[in-house]
Amino acid sequence: MHAPDLQLPGMPNIHSHAFQRAMAGLAERHKNPTDSFWTWREQMYRFAGRITPEAQYDIAAQLYVEMLEAGYTCVCEFHYLHHQPGGQPYADPAAMSHALIRAARDTGIRLTLLPVLYMTGGFDGRPLSERQRRFGHEVEDYLDLVSLLQREEDDRLKIGIAFHSLRAVPELSMREVLDEIGKDRTPIHIHIAEQLAEVDECKALRGCRPIEWLLANMPVDDRWTLVHATHITPAEANGVAERKAIVALCPTTEANLGDGLFPLREFFDLDGRIGIGSDSNVSVSAVEELRWLEYGQRLITHERAIGITIAEPSVGRCLFEQTVAGGLQSCGQPAQAEDRIVLDPDAPALFGATRDDLHDRFVFGGNRSLIREVHVGGKVAVRDGRHPRRDEIAAAYRKTLTHLLAQA
Repeated sequence: MHAPDLQLPGMPNIHSHAFQRAMAGLAERHKNPTDSFWTWREQMYRFAGRITPEAQYDIAAQLYVEMLEAGYTCVCEFHYLHHQPGGQPYADPAAMSHALIRAARDTGIRLTLLPVLYMTGGFDGRPLSERQRRFGHEVEDYLDLVSLLQREEDDRLKIGIAFHSLRAVPELSMREVLDEIGKDRTPIHIHIAEQLAEVDECKALRGCRPIEWLLANMPVDDRWTLVHATHITPAEANGVAERKAIVALCPTTEANLGDGLFPLREFFDLDGRIGIGSDSNVSVSAVEELRWLEYGQRLITHERAIGITIAEPSVGRCLFEQTVAGGLQSCGQPAQAEDRIVLDPDAPALFGATRDDLHDRFVFGGNRSLIREVHVGGKVAVRDGRHPRRDEIAAAYRKTLTHLLAQA
């Protein structure tokens, strides 16, 4: 038996785009004088155009193995890659969703699948671009997709809903979806206020900022997860905290894309709720997300120990416990006592660890993985730091990635 003080709860990952794992490290060359999120997005669209349901499965299975080995026991998959590249539905309109569900079941990770409604190319209602067409749905078709997937729910699969962003879903369409399926405990996720250009366009066309508009016009409550919310004002932060919504922070992706930094300390002072996500999956590490969540704040405040509360002075424990609690709320799945991480008592970074410093050592104690086992639903998903199907799944992923890259 492992010492009980070397066990931690499993970490929820509340924002992921699985297919983007296959392009990690492939968008790091300077190709534009104003290289930004928006130029990265064009590269991502080109890559997304190559993904088939079969490739989706192989990429997601590889990703979910990596997540489990990193201590993630549940993932919210923000899924908008629905159709064929030209926008035509597959024979099975849920083919891409089913690839994700199968990958989660085959690897053993809990999944909250969030089919994304994506309708327009901007706040002005312009049509989707050619590269965006495979993302699109009309409301009726979207509701049919969600209804179809909800029939497959079980104790490891939850189906939620997601609006891609305010620029991609008109107000009336949001209301139609919420009127139909948004009145129960269904998780509701949305990208919001990630980029300054998005904030400026919203102000120009809707007369207010994105989060300000959302709070004034939608029934935001504890079912909602606001992804990024990077460019948030104090008044907006207070409104989000009062509604008990979750903010999904994705520090490695937000840094990679040059998004900016969320005001963490101020949000904690309001009793705001957060979770973490790996988003573009340029990194798959709960430790790195937590570490850079804190380090980013230190770099702009020139202070230390930012991610704390009055009740919890340990940065590692505070961030870990806050993101586990917020993550479970965001996933819409009940807390699972059997979902846990067992740390390695032979790791030098943990020698002499106590309950008081365990979380700090786990988060800030170096780059060697400290995870020995991961349990999901009472079953061992990772043993001796390895997923049992790691090699088999990696071999399939290698073939798929080689094929995708040959299409470049």
